[in-house]
Amino acid sequence: MVAAAVVALLAGIRVTRSRHRRFLHPAGRSFTGELEIWGAPARTGSVLLDNPSHWPVTIRLSKGIGTRGSRPDVLGVAIRLHGHGTDLLLSTAGTGPMTRHLPAPRRSFASHYGSITAYRTGDDRKIYLSAGPSRTGTPLGRSLGTVTAAALTGNAQLVLCADEQPFGRVTFGELIPGTADAALAFDPIRNATPDLRPTGAIHGTRALAYRVSQRWRRR
Repeated sequence: MVAAAVVALLAGIRVTRSRHRRFLHPAGRSFTGELEIWGAPARTGSVLLDNPSHWPVTIRLSKGIGTRGSRPDVLGVAIRLHGHGTDLLLSTAGTGPMTRHLPAPRRSFASHYGSITAYRTGDDRKIYLSAGPSRTGTPLGRSLGTVTAAALTGNAQLVLCADEQPFGRVTFGELIPGTADAALAFDPIRNATPDLRPTGAIHGTRALAYRVSQRWRRR
């Protein structure tokens, strides 16, 4: 419930400051990319996570409130798997049993991102998704400008995990123009599969926030 309150607070701040823009994660950069999945070491019950595959993706890194430069903010990663019907959204969060449920402001995009609450798989298991910097990738840095510079090297990457088990890696491609970025609308509630679907009260709050944000931008 605390995490849901944080999401609602961020949304409220953005409502008072923006029109025709996202009030959730307004400042961001989007890129083409590729997701390579080698499969989780232990079965999760999700076809996507358990089996090797490659997917073209759109990746967006963003700042929750839109603070300037490298000032702290709740940072976000959004990944759309083209041809699969899945959007994954992660935010900077803690790593402990309790703190992983709480969004956490960070200065650097080379941080730990978590799903905040669980996903339920086809085996009726609850798992937590996360992402973090690749040890061999170009550092993402502390601003949207450094993220863009890292992507231009062709070696900017994030490693994806399920319950701390690495199952894949996303590699950044070309920068998507600002007009196309502004039109993107990620929705992890609608864009999910039966064997990998968000669960928990906060996802209901998120679903409402996404609908309001999208309608706000169209007005």
